Amino acid sequence: MTIEFDVKDVNLATGGRYRIEWAEQEMPVLRAIRERFEREKPLKGVRVSACLHVTTETANLVQTLQAGGADVVLTASNPLSTQDDVAASLVVHNEIPVYAIKGEDNETYYKHLESALDHKPQMTMDDGADLVSVLHKTRRELLEYIIGGTEETTTGVIRLKAMAKDGALEFPVIAINDSNTKHMFDNRYGTGQSTIDGIIRATNILLAGRTIVVGGYGWCSRGIASRAHGMGANVIVTEIDPLRALEAVMDGFRVMPMSEAAKVGDIFITATGDINVLDKQHFEVMKPGAILSNSGHFNVEINLAALAAISDEAPRLVRPFVEEYRIKGRPVYVLGEGRLINLAAAEGHPASVMDMSFANQALGAEYMLVNAKTLGKQVYTIPAEVDQEIARLKLAAMGMTIDTLTEEQEAYLNQWQEGT
Repeated sequence: MTIEFDVKDVNLATGGRYRIEWAEQEMPVLRAIRERFEREKPLKGVRVSACLHVTTETANLVQTLQAGGADVVLTASNPLSTQDDVAASLVVHNEIPVYAIKGEDNETYYKHLESALDHKPQMTMDDGADLVSVLHKTRRELLEYIIGGTEETTTGVIRLKAMAKDGALEFPVIAINDSNTKHMFDNRYGTGQSTIDGIIRATNILLAGRTIVVGGYGWCSRGIASRAHGMGANVIVTEIDPLRALEAVMDGFRVMPMSEAAKVGDIFITATGDINVLDKQHFEVMKPGAILSNSGHFNVEINLAALAAISDEAPRLVRPFVEEYRIKGRPVYVLGEGRLINLAAAEGHPASVMDMSFANQALGAEYMLVNAKTLGKQVYTIPAEVDQEIARLKLAAMGMTIDTLTEEQEAYLNQWQEGT
């Protein structure tokens, strides 16, 4: 094998391949795109550096890009999100350079980002904008090669829009997260289910009857709150946006400031994309046995430094992905080192919802390649007709059909003369 890579163990490859094939059965939209890509080769010769969660679903995306002719390198977008058998399979069976090891330290994580950038990418594919950030900060000599990029998640889109606003962004990026077939489904249904899955796998606790505090009420938090409520939990939502807070109330949830929720919550789940959502003043009033988890992209939503500073002693690992801190003898538990709990302790989103998200990524890469010369150094959304086509393909794969307008109905909607 002549390619360079850094994975845990290439001997895990066979098991990884089986799991990739299992996920592929749940991804008919991406499969249809792959079949077209194999015929048309729209990405032929394009060097792509992808910084994504290395999961079975991502493997199917990377295989699709490769089928389209792309020269792909993959690195992890989170130190705890890699599935080591999947990384091994991509290296062994697809000869794709992969730099990802579950549990890698920060130094290794950034070394892997550098390895992905050594590929001299013409296109970046990010989940959290770490690759783009490093590229702009320390590898600016590579900017001359860049055609454009895509960004998967809310946190990354926020960072990129801030860069564009400051005039720092040096190439166009498509915000995959802003596609309706991404954020309305992946964030809500994917994050909703997988977050609960991660918490249960890590703790094996019963949610029914517990008070769960959800930080934020964006699309991810909506899904989490809904799924927790469906399992019998009493859900409290904290928000800074009055419209979202009102929506949470109308959806049947209690809304209050985190300072109040901290006193009554049994389980805390943050998903805001901001720092220190859970902070020192909250830890100090939490009930004994409170469980803290995060489903936002970066491990900054729980102020772990502040928690460590007020703890009686260093945390101890009481279960895999469960650390116990003690504040004046009172235990408080942090799941998955405060990182994405759905990927730290579970397998991330189900393949059927990532089918749409990664269809957006594949088509976003194709769109960028065709249109980059006409785009400015800004953050863009995939055209609505592409979004609609992904939804149509997903419905067809599910055996669902919908109505179409008659000529009379279409004419009525396009005139203004008729009234009551």
